[in-house]
Amino acid sequence: MNRIDRLTGMILLLQSHRVITAEQIAAHYEISVRTVYRDLAALGEAGVPILAEAGMGYSLMRGYHMPPVMFTEDEAAALFLSGEIADQIADESLRDSLRGALLKVRSVLPAERRDYLDRLSKTTRVWLKRPTRAEDEECHQALMRLQEAVIRRRCAALRYDAGNRGEITTRMVEPLGVVFYGRNWHLIAWCRMRKAMRDFRLDRLVDWEVTEEMFHGHEDFSLPAFLEDVIRGKELFPATLVFHAQAMERVRNELMCSRAKETRLPDGRFQVDTLTGSFEWLAGWLMGFGTAVEVAAPLELRAQVRNLAFQIAEAHAGAFEDSETLLT
Repeated sequence: MNRIDRLTGMILLLQSHRVITAEQIAAHYEISVRTVYRDLAALGEAGVPILAEAGMGYSLMRGYHMPPVMFTEDEAAALFLSGEIADQIADESLRDSLRGALLKVRSVLPAERRDYLDRLSKTTRVWLKRPTRAEDEECHQALMRLQEAVIRRRCAALRYDAGNRGEITTRMVEPLGVVFYGRNWHLIAWCRMRKAMRDFRLDRLVDWEVTEEMFHGHEDFSLPAFLEDVIRGKELFPATLVFHAQAMERVRNELMCSRAKETRLPDGRFQVDTLTGSFEWLAGWLMGFGTAVEVAAPLELRAQVRNLAFQIAEAHAGAFEDSETLLT
């Protein structure tokens, strides 16, 4: 990014925050704090009214607004694709707000940019959805209201199916963050029953209600730090798997582990060294590959896959016993 674009962007960054520190600006543009100071001084000399608040950061003088910025084709395309992705993973209430926002963006574009987006929308598709049950869709309607509860610091009453086992518990929680990972939305909240932070999957909500009660505290809570602690705190077990080459595309798409390592073997197969928090889950997932995968290690996982295969075979044996014709 050249300096002119960065200075323009810096005005927009200041305009979008009530106050922002030099360190935050430096992190946003991946530049040094010293460079930020030089850029802010240059903007001030150019007549941009930047205020410095001791111990707080920088802000624009109240009432100052940069004239509307025209989007480039690349920026307009990036907004469109971001909207398409968000449309796939959001609930209906968020989709409505998103469509409204993108419509306003489109309305300020010149005719040639709108034509460009029209052509892009006809030739580009993002498909992330998986089939869901009707009750799953109903539960996902919680997203916007729970986001609002996080911002307004309102308590929420949840009826939650922990582990998706049909054991419903009622929880009063203090919502602190909403995050999307593992193809699901999650509410991070302080659970008053457990007296600890908990991660609630929204598709496991049986019922929910945002109450009028406001909560206080948790000023030092950091959502990124919480997620990092969860990942570090999970006990992970190493596993070595050998896949046929034709199975690797699916492996790369579905095995969501940043620490997985691939090694091509002399016979054309691929050895995948990975970490898992559950041999039971991994064994079930591997069954979908049939004979295109072999567990090299550990023996515990190899035994689980073998036992699961026998259980599946036994579950289907009755069909042959009741039939007069045996398939060979």
